[in-house]
Formats: sequence, C-alpha cells, structure tokens
Amino acid sequence: MKLLKLVATAAVLTLAMPAMAYEAGDMIVRVGAITVDPQDNSSGVNLNGTPITGSGVEANADTELGITFTYMFDEHWGLELLAASPFRHTIKGTGATLESLGLGDIADVKQLPPTLSAQYYFNGAKDKFQPYVGLGVNYTTFFDEKASNEYETVFGPSNVTLDDSWGLAAQVGFDYQVEQNFRLNVGVWYMDIDTNATIKSPGSIVKTTANLDPLVYMFGLAYAF
Repeated sequence: MKLLKLVATAAVLTLAMPAMAYEAGDMIVRVGAITVDPQDNSSGVNLNGTPITGSGVEANADTELGITFTYMFDEHWGLELLAASPFRHTIKGTGATLESLGLGDIADVKQLPPTLSAQYYFNGAKDKFQPYVGLGVNYTTFFDEKASNEYETVFGPSNVTLDDSWGLAAQVGFDYQVEQNFRLNVGVWYMDIDTNATIKSPGSIVKTTANLDPLVYMFGLAYAF
C-alpha cells in the first residue's frame, strides 16, 4: 500500500507540474548515446584503374557520446549544432573476388560528423510533448585511417585516405518533459555522406567511392535554460 501511495503521489506531481514550452532565447542541451549506422552503397573497387567485378565496401555501425546545442529564436524555431566523440568504423570488402584475396577487413577509420540544422517545434502551447523536425547541412571529416593487417599482408604497407564530405541532413525527434528543466529526448537523422577512398601500396592503388548515407539515432536527456 505504501508503494502504491508513492507511485500515485509521483503521478499526481508529474501531472500537476506545469509544462514549459520553449521560448525565444532558450538554450537546449541534449546529451546521450548516439549511433551512426551506415547504409553502405559503393561504386565498386578499382585496382590500378581496373574495376574488380562484383566488389564493394561496407562499414559497421558505432555508438559514442553525442551532444547537441539548440538556440531558440521563438517558441517554434531553433538552430541546432550536433557534436559527438569520434566514431570508429571498420571498412570491409564485399564480393567474391575480394574475399578470395583474403580481404575481409580493409581499414579502420575515425570520423566526426558535425551537423547544423534549422528546427521547427510543432507544439508552441504549454505541452510536455514537443515533437520537432529539422533540415540542415552535415560536414564529415575522416582521420586516423589505418589499413588492416589482412590488407597489408596481401598488398604490403599501405596508406589510407578518405575525402571529407559535405551533404544535406534531415531529422525528426521529440522531447518529453519529466521535470521543469529536464526532458527525455529521442532524435533520428538521415545524413548524406559520400567519400572517395584511396589506398596506396607498393605497386598498387585501390580506389572506391562510398555512399555511407547513415541513419543516426540518439537517445538521451535534454536540459533547457
């Protein structure tokens, strides 16, 4: 009975808590786990200028710490900057020809995808549930590229480079107020990320164009002030 009374009291307090709509000048900081999940579409792999039939590359997903900063111009419009700790992806070769060469893992790379988005919040009234959409631009920089041991066993010491990328980004998400300044947050982005990858080894140059185009998921807490 005591537990039921506590639960009932918490529910009443939550319902009685005034919902706070976002206002002009508000800052919203969101922190949580963020996952970049590449959708993987490559143009095929070229070895010394010759296409390798049926070949391609793919990259695995990675989860890191994400943080966003939003400035509200009024109760409906805001500007958001997305940042995160570096993501690490393993690039794998696909296709029977690459597999016959023993090329499973090709390289490991790190990347950061800062994204700036204009956001629209639908519920301007006093509502605990605040859904929003956003549209903006993504810049992805790749660094710390390293060829895998498997790759260097076949081709020798190798240098890996991936071009940085600019592209559009779209998002949907929502905040749900759990305390006067705190909210639960869920956000999903689609990012247009394309890169040209080059691996130079003694006597060989391997190139491919990868359209990573990831879906990005973030789950965390938001604090408005």
